[in-house]
Amino acid sequence: MRPVVLLSHRGPATFRRTRSGLTLKRGAGGLVTALMGLAEHLDDAVWVCAAASEADALVAAEHEGHSVEIALSPDLHVAEADEPAGPSLNVRYVEVEPDRHSDFYTKIANPLLWFVQHGLYGLALDPNFTAETHRAYREGYVEVNRQFADAVVDEVERRGGDAIVMLQDYHFYLVGELVRRRCPSAVISHFVHIPWPGPDGWRVLPQGMREGMLRGLLGCDVVAFHTRRFARNFMTCAQEMLDLPVDFRAGTISVPGPHRTTRTVATRAYPISVDIEAVEKLAASEEVAAHRQDIVRKHLSSVAGRQGRQLIVRVDRTDPSKNIIRGFRAFGLLLDQHPELRGRVSFLASLMPSRQDVPEYADYLAQVGAVAAEVTARHHGEGWQPIDLRLQEDLAFAVAAYELADVLVVNAVNDGMNLVAKEAVLANQRDGVLLLSENTGAHDELGEFALTVHPFDLQQQADAMYAALTMDRQQRADLLSAAADVVRGNDVERWLRRQLDDLEEFCT
Repeated sequence: MRPVVLLSHRGPATFRRTRSGLTLKRGAGGLVTALMGLAEHLDDAVWVCAAASEADALVAAEHEGHSVEIALSPDLHVAEADEPAGPSLNVRYVEVEPDRHSDFYTKIANPLLWFVQHGLYGLALDPNFTAETHRAYREGYVEVNRQFADAVVDEVERRGGDAIVMLQDYHFYLVGELVRRRCPSAVISHFVHIPWPGPDGWRVLPQGMREGMLRGLLGCDVVAFHTRRFARNFMTCAQEMLDLPVDFRAGTISVPGPHRTTRTVATRAYPISVDIEAVEKLAASEEVAAHRQDIVRKHLSSVAGRQGRQLIVRVDRTDPSKNIIRGFRAFGLLLDQHPELRGRVSFLASLMPSRQDVPEYADYLAQVGAVAAEVTARHHGEGWQPIDLRLQEDLAFAVAAYELADVLVVNAVNDGMNLVAKEAVLANQRDGVLLLSENTGAHDELGEFALTVHPFDLQQQADAMYAALTMDRQQRADLLSAAADVVRGNDVERWLRRQLDDLEEFCT
């Protein structure tokens, strides 16, 4: 196989300065886990990512912009020249000047692109494009994409110009075209992990921005998404916004090349999944067992007059696209309309604060807390807390909550996939019912074995919660078993292998 150059904004590991020196912490998130699984099994791979800490930047400077080899066992550490060979990963950290990174990340990537692609703007009042927005795009997003393209090109050229380049997500829409110009022999793919709206959704952006991003992506050989719907939307954008020939049946776009030639860009759908072995290993840990015991004691132990208690669970980042507030309001409606459930059903929400340096996210978290407090105050009873809101990043707690859920709520406004739904059906031990938004990528695979919810319909969500809580136990068990079988049949290793197999075909 050709050498592989990976690019993502978030890296596989972050350096931290401690009293004992520099230490390494493994990166969080499903994408990092998936790509680490890939990189560990490749003979020649390098992962290009942003320096996320001062220590990352220090390491980057010490290595003069070259990659650093990180040994993966027994613990993450910088590999020494004389240590025995073992699994390792080459990582190249790219330091971005702080003000430029702020323009790139906190003004353009988030919230602008994230909100456009998740359909979060109301449009009556937001967004507003000012001279400052255009400056942030030019001096932030464009320049940072050029900086990362330079790093990718350097790594490709170190490998003789003949490599597979795997670009990730919405931070780097311009990189594909920039790499194509300088590395014409490279095979380039770009995986977009978030929803891709149709042309009307993209017309929220000024013409120069949206067309620049489209052309950047079309510099790749393959542009991939989690669902066929997103892939079709991308092809429609190329057809309507750039007037390019599209073959929807074949999933291809014809793009003008140099000297009156034509290149064919393929669109593909590869639904990402989870690391099943990692989920099961964590579920068997003592840490999860301790959390499980605490959750049972607080929410599921029978008390006088409250037999057969049940638990609704959600695990999310505090991102507006996750639709947490409507979920809480739907739960409030459920208790209003079914007072017999008061004292018997609790809503446990484990939420990781997300992107609090972006004002829209900080405001949303404040609203989440306010709505949870309002529902709890309206329905609170002695010895019973309607909503148990935990602001934390604790995967072991999340897995314990998955195991004990009678209902798992995934009611996202829009979501490229949603791995919480897949993790939960693997871990659950109570024949839990998945409430799954029709606007998630996961719905394509799991919708048949879940109760579908419409993200904006509070009454329908409340009704779905009631239906799940009162569903026949055998039906619950059958749905959960079928959903878990789907996830086991399409794990993260298969997701990666399908991509690499397709890219190898482009190499021949």
